[in-house]
Amino acid sequence: MRKTVVLNVVGLSPSMVGEHTPNLKRLADQGGMRPLHTVTPAVTCASQVTYLTGAMPSEHGIVGNGWFFKGLSEIWFWRQSNKLIKGDWVWETAKARDKTFTCANMFWWYNMYLSADIGVTPRPMYPADGRKLPDCYAKPESLRVELTKKLGFFPLFRFWGPATDISSSQWISDATVHVMETRDPTLTLAYFPHLDYNMQRLGPNHPDIVTDLLEVDGVCGQVIERAQADGARIIVLSEYGITPVDRPIHLNRVLREAGLIQVREEEHGREILDPGASGAFAVADHQIAHIYVNDSSREEEIKALVEAQPGVEKVLDATNKAEYGLDHDRAGDLIAISNADSWFTYYYWLDDTKCPDFARTVEIHRKPGYDPVELFMDPAIKFPKVAVIWRLIKKILGFRTLMDVIPLDAALVKGSHGRPTDNDRDGAVFITSEPEFAEDGPLAPVAVKDMILRHLFDRDA
Repeated sequence: MRKTVVLNVVGLSPSMVGEHTPNLKRLADQGGMRPLHTVTPAVTCASQVTYLTGAMPSEHGIVGNGWFFKGLSEIWFWRQSNKLIKGDWVWETAKARDKTFTCANMFWWYNMYLSADIGVTPRPMYPADGRKLPDCYAKPESLRVELTKKLGFFPLFRFWGPATDISSSQWISDATVHVMETRDPTLTLAYFPHLDYNMQRLGPNHPDIVTDLLEVDGVCGQVIERAQADGARIIVLSEYGITPVDRPIHLNRVLREAGLIQVREEEHGREILDPGASGAFAVADHQIAHIYVNDSSREEEIKALVEAQPGVEKVLDATNKAEYGLDHDRAGDLIAISNADSWFTYYYWLDDTKCPDFARTVEIHRKPGYDPVELFMDPAIKFPKVAVIWRLIKKILGFRTLMDVIPLDAALVKGSHGRPTDNDRDGAVFITSEPEFAEDGPLAPVAVKDMILRHLFDRDA
């Protein structure tokens, strides 16, 4: 059994591995690099679970970063319980083969209540006064205390939102090295999200992405150096490639205009989506939208309506969802896939003065869909730092206030993902330090688990 380290560098593609990523380029030259085909949807939760279980969403049940929980009649994104998945994790297969095997999962998703030996994941504190405080969850609990004492609280507000930078990936890198040095796991999984941010803000071809590549290569280099000192084998992979976009698609507004969306009016005329009462609604997740049809008599009509929208490439239904590994009860009755230059918003209101109060905040759990506009400060705010500080002061003084600094302009987003990329060079990547595992041709997403096991045991599952 050989120690193995797997680094998940979100958004990295083969075309980016070069002069601006010297550590990753050196690793690829040492071993090998190949395209990694992704699942549909090519989003974090679905991709990661497919890689680590060797199963498609139709089997493991993770059809996106969020979905409509039918028993609750509610849309939930970014759930964290490992109990949501059906399947055999790579660490469970490895442990069954060798009882001395141990695994540390550093920030890959569905990290709470997992069967691996060690796990660390973001988990804010939510006091009853409405604050959200940075923190993390760890198994064992003592590791949370240990990491916080050594590194400070996990920089949550640099992990997502307008203030994102290299800080969160650096914290994860430091924590990963600490766990490798103090726990000596056989398999270490680490997640570095840094590239995701500016490639969605600016687009993957913006010249400033060079800085992000250098920064993420630096945190990868830190772990690679530690792994090589331990004689470990190394895998670097990504979940998807990000493509330039310039067209947001507001499917829920289309469905509302067709009389299918039901809203509930709350204080000050704010409109809240009521999915359980709606004839149909879309759960937007980057370039994929799960459309749940409560009024089945209108399904063909709804499919035709969605297919007719500019920017929609195709709409899957019961006849072809299985081809994409998405024939699962959690998936939408219809699944829309956008063109490469487009993406889906969650917006369902027709008048911005009636948007819900959380629309202008970073609120990943209350929004009924993914919202990349949370990466931006509202350009209409003349002095953004002053605006944030003033709101923080009011919170500290005990006043209830919204951190309402996020714009409602979806046109700001310049990069997205979710559909397979048209060119493998712009898609996900698989790098190995070992020449004997450097095969030619794209690697299938369900084959990643076996590749990890080969690095650990020199043979397939």
